[in-house]
Amino acid sequence: MSVYLDHAATTPLRPEARDAWVAASATVGNPSSIHGGGQAARRVLEDARERIAAALHADPIEVVFTSGGTESVNLAIKGLWWARAAEARAVVLPDGEHHATLDTVAWLNAQQGAAVRAVPLHPTGAIDTAAFTAALPGAAVATALVANNEVGTVNDVVALAAAAAAEGVPLHLDAVGAFGYLDVDFAAWRGDAAGATGLAALSVSAHKIGGPVGIGALVVSRHATPAALLHGGGQQRGLRSGTQDVAGAAAFAAAAELAVAERESEAARLGALRDRLVDGVRHVVPEAQLLGDAHRRLPGNAHLLFPGVAGETLLFLLDQHGIAVSTGSACQAGVPEPSHVVRALGRSDDEARSVLRVSLGRTTTAADVDALLAALPEAHARAAAAGARARARS
Repeated sequence: MSVYLDHAATTPLRPEARDAWVAASATVGNPSSIHGGGQAARRVLEDARERIAAALHADPIEVVFTSGGTESVNLAIKGLWWARAAEARAVVLPDGEHHATLDTVAWLNAQQGAAVRAVPLHPTGAIDTAAFTAALPGAAVATALVANNEVGTVNDVVALAAAAAAEGVPLHLDAVGAFGYLDVDFAAWRGDAAGATGLAALSVSAHKIGGPVGIGALVVSRHATPAALLHGGGQQRGLRSGTQDVAGAAAFAAAAELAVAERESEAARLGALRDRLVDGVRHVVPEAQLLGDAHRRLPGNAHLLFPGVAGETLLFLLDQHGIAVSTGSACQAGVPEPSHVVRALGRSDDEARSVLRVSLGRTTTAADVDALLAALPEAHARAAAAGARARARS
């Protein structure tokens, strides 16, 4: 038996996306070439750009294809900071961001002299809007998760974008974990802001919604002019040079359209399955705690604290039962350190080592949830015994 409950890390490829990739791969030509083959590839590429733009409520010219979420985040934060570094040096950085963001800002701080203005989280995992607003004056760029990738809490991005616009600061939103589960609406979130400040850029990735690994996008406001990371052919408004991945874009577009079409019904279905899972876990392990906002959260996210139990031990024991979960972001997989997100909630290091993230997706069934609940009592008992022995030795 194999039960996959780690959809926040990556989700299975949709058959429709695979078919779109195969079909687009039959078109031979560089989309920057002016011969017939190149222009045929260009048509496929631009059709995909238009479809993804529609899914994100953006203009096609604002969609810049990248290799995925990490590149999109790097292009947004570094590019927007470089574009304004002569007049402003600070980055507004909420605690608990994804490591793609944290490490990008750390590099700017260490290598480029960027100042970092940290913003705390509420105990629910939400960004403190008042503290975020207070950190904005004179900043070069601000960034924020639409929904926390570990605990699943959804932020008030409309308020964050409005605050950034009022202070004249460009804002990047990381929607990698939210797209497909929430209505990601670039135009509405931007509101009436004009010019290059306010919501300036938004990151998404295909493999989180059933598209292939290796393709993502950064939505860049037509008014924003971040500096480029890559130089060469000047493709995509000069923001991301290089031969564009036509087949990947076509597959991404197919996945995006399906994710948007299914979003409301899937949110209801996954929310019900998540509640079933959380209720079942509390029945088996009464001391278990659900972290994150109990209501304003991603529908498929259950982030659970098991006091006195090492999360990685519990993960390993569940994996022996054929059940795949995680202790946090896959980008930190294999690194035995406490969750920085859980610590940002005001929890201890021991608590931050005692968590599991169970994330549901479109292939998740009630039988999958029941399989986890059936395996949990033995796995938890063994993990708790191992933890007790470790504490006795220390």
